[in-house]
Amino acid sequence: MRTLYLQLESGAAGDMLAAALLELVPDREATLARLAAMMPPGVELHASRTTCGGLAGTLFDVSVHGQSEHCNHPDHPDHPDHPDHHAHHDHPDHHDHPDHHDHHHHHTTLAEVRERIGALPLPEKVRGDALAVFDSIAEAESKAHGEPVDHVHFHEVGSLDALADISCVCALLAELAPDRVVASPPNAGGGTVRCAHGTLPVPAPATGQPAALR
Repeated sequence: MRTLYLQLESGAAGDMLAAALLELVPDREATLARLAAMMPPGVELHASRTTCGGLAGTLFDVSVHGQSEHCNHPDHPDHPDHPDHHAHHDHPDHHDHPDHHDHHHHHTTLAEVRERIGALPLPEKVRGDALAVFDSIAEAESKAHGEPVDHVHFHEVGSLDALADISCVCALLAELAPDRVVASPPNAGGGTVRCAHGTLPVPAPATGQPAALR
C-alpha cells in the first residue's frame, strides 16, 4: 500500500502542496507541461529549484497575465532584490490589463468558480476533486458568514491563481494515485492577518470550519 504523508507544520497552501507533490513525480518538466495545458488563457505555471534557510526545495508559482502570486519572494524575478527584476519589467503596465482588477478584487461566487472549472480541459476525476474542494470552502464560508452557500462570495480563494493551485494539486494527486493520504494536524498559527474583511485573528473564522463539517 502506497501512503502519501503530508507534514503540515507550515500550513497547507495550494502552491505549497503542488510544489511538494511535484517533488514526487518522475518527470517534473513533462508533468508541468501537462498541467499547463489544463490552465485557462493567461495563466502560466512555473516551478524552480530554490533554497530557504539552507534547505533545497521547489518553488511553485502561478502567474495570471504576467502577475505572479509570488512576486514578494526574493527568488522570483518580480521581487526588487532579484537580479533580473528590471529586465523582467520591460513590458506594458499590467495594471491597465482589463482582467488585472478582476484578478485581485472581484468577489467570485461558487457558481462562477464551478463554471470556470467546468471550462477547463481537466480529467473528470480531477474536475470532481477540484469542485469538491471549493464546495468544502464554500460550506466553511457559509457557516462563518451565516449565509446560504449560493450567496457566498470568495475573495482571494476565488482568484484564478487559487483555482490553478487547487486544480494542479488535484491533478498531481490523481497522477501519483496513492492508496491513502495521511496528514499531520495543520499549524493554524496565531496573531492577526489582513484580508478582504479587514484585520482578523489567526486562525480566521472560516479556517476551523472544514473540520467541523467532517
